[in-house]
Amino acid sequence: MFTGLVSAVGRVVSLRVGAAGALLAVERPAAFGEVAVGESIAVSGVCLTVVPPSAPGQALFFDVSPETLSRSALGSLAAGAGVNLERALAAGDRLGGHIVAGHVDGTAEVLAVEKSGDSWTFRFSLPAALARYAVEKGSIAVDGISLTVAALGESSFDVAVVPHTFEATTLGTTRPGARVNLEVDVLGKYVERLLAARLGETREAAQAQGTRDERLRGLLTEGS
Repeated sequence: MFTGLVSAVGRVVSLRVGAAGALLAVERPAAFGEVAVGESIAVSGVCLTVVPPSAPGQALFFDVSPETLSRSALGSLAAGAGVNLERALAAGDRLGGHIVAGHVDGTAEVLAVEKSGDSWTFRFSLPAALARYAVEKGSIAVDGISLTVAALGESSFDVAVVPHTFEATTLGTTRPGARVNLEVDVLGKYVERLLAARLGETREAAQAQGTRDERLRGLLTEGS
């Protein structure tokens, strides 16, 4: 689990794509010196596992499955591209952003970037399948960055980006037309699932009650 607070920006060394997936290599930032094989790292919002030949002082390597390549924008990475990195949340850490699973729901396009005073306003496309999970003033993860939805359109949403986030993440070099990874608030998805199950149970109970009532009416009619 992550919080959407980026620890460092790493540079892609290589991305080797094959039939079975891809092997991604990222330069190891100084803050990730002790990261070991087997650790979970959010790479631009995608939860990946550090694999060999990762070694202290060397690049970080990650296996990327075909499912991840199809769901995220990782497959379009080129050598030198920046990626946001965050280590998994440790017990006792502050939850400074919001709960981010690192399970990307889809991608979006950067539609506009505008300077607003000392901050920036980013507008992203909003896939129809994810629109119901986006709420004004709610949380959303964009390339692994915990952001707040400032405004909602029919098929887009805006976020306000403060100077620190702009400078300390890949947003500072992101331009219109780029594709980013989206993860909606996982709590909303769980609530939807639970409500759907509950509503289904309610409908089934109502149908069963209707059947019992119909049988009772039949019995009363026969008795009369």
